[in-house]
Amino acid sequence: MIIGVVRENFPGEKRVALVPASIPSLAKAGATILIEQGAGIAAGFPDPFYLEKGAQLVGSRQEAFEKADVIFQVRGYGANPEAGKADLQWMKPEQTVIGMWDPLGNVAALQEAADRQVNLFALEMIPRITRAQSMDVLSSQATIAGYRSVLLAAVHLPKMYPLLMTAAGTLSPAKVFVIGAGVAGLQAIATAKRLGAVVTAYDVRPEATEQIESLGAKAAQFQLAAEGAQDKGGYAKDLGEEFYQKQREFMGDLCAENDVVITTAAIPGRKSPLLVTTEGVKRMPPGSIAIDLAAERGGNIEPSLADERVDLDGITIFGPTNLPSEIPNHASQMFSNNITKFLLNMVKEKKVHLNLDDEIIASTIAAQGGEITNARLRELMNLPPLSRPTPDTSAASDEKEKSSDA
Repeated sequence: MIIGVVRENFPGEKRVALVPASIPSLAKAGATILIEQGAGIAAGFPDPFYLEKGAQLVGSRQEAFEKADVIFQVRGYGANPEAGKADLQWMKPEQTVIGMWDPLGNVAALQEAADRQVNLFALEMIPRITRAQSMDVLSSQATIAGYRSVLLAAVHLPKMYPLLMTAAGTLSPAKVFVIGAGVAGLQAIATAKRLGAVVTAYDVRPEATEQIESLGAKAAQFQLAAEGAQDKGGYAKDLGEEFYQKQREFMGDLCAENDVVITTAAIPGRKSPLLVTTEGVKRMPPGSIAIDLAAERGGNIEPSLADERVDLDGITIFGPTNLPSEIPNHASQMFSNNITKFLLNMVKEKKVHLNLDDEIIASTIAAQGGEITNARLRELMNLPPLSRPTPDTSAASDEKEKSSDA
């Protein structure tokens, strides 16, 4: 089994899919690791670090694809539609490709990869089950995004977060409002509290109240039922325009009371729900900051724009789409742990075995044997259900297996 790790070529992407510390566990499972030269430099992992752990360097992305049975990427073609398209020409039948592919947002890219006969895994589709927690890249990277969003707001807010009593007078603490108490939201709440802010948070799921309050924040209570606010996979679901209209009125009142607003409500494969209107933003105190972590899919904050800074009547709105890349060292460590444990779950006798009875594998595999195999994706693409399960295959040829053992 030969694993190839390529250098990320999405604009501004500094993460790497595998860090040196993960190599020993993969080598113990029988893997040979090929690292494209310079793949980890931007994340703080220069080539010598990989060599010390027993990895081998390859000179190009093409060489990694051509030699490897398994490819590790942070952003595959689906999540890297311009620069990533070139990878298709080097993919080969039965090669296993693992990374983030934006499967619900770019199904066309999945079909192109399927046409190359690869075994494609989209890590965004890891099921929200206990056994898969250590593999959940969305949660690990959302942790980074939530933390970073609070720091971004702190840098630009013309106030300090904590209450300070000094000889020059008493400084009131900043007030932070977090919308959405998923992984990113909870990390934002915890970080803002550690910095000394007064934090209020809201989530449509009633069960989130306990989590919010456990972090020392106040849970805002919106008196309108939101039953069924998450799907069976543990992700937020669309609740309809009437609900969101009433919710926006409630959000505007809370925005008027806070110096920082951070929104985190994203629905996989769907446009982000509009939660804060332009009028709601204008009600915030002068100099306030709004951070829209859902800006990539339309945004929760009406005036926000993806990866841009918007100034509106003295309020500054940011729409960052890749905050984890701004803390690439730790973000890469977390991603590397996720993808390593994901692969090891499939390795038996030094080969990758695709056991489709395993919920983790069945939920995450997007394409196999030239077909889009995931039922959810097939429905999204208006494809008929598969008449029979795709047979179990190995991602590595016998010939390459022998060379990796050597």
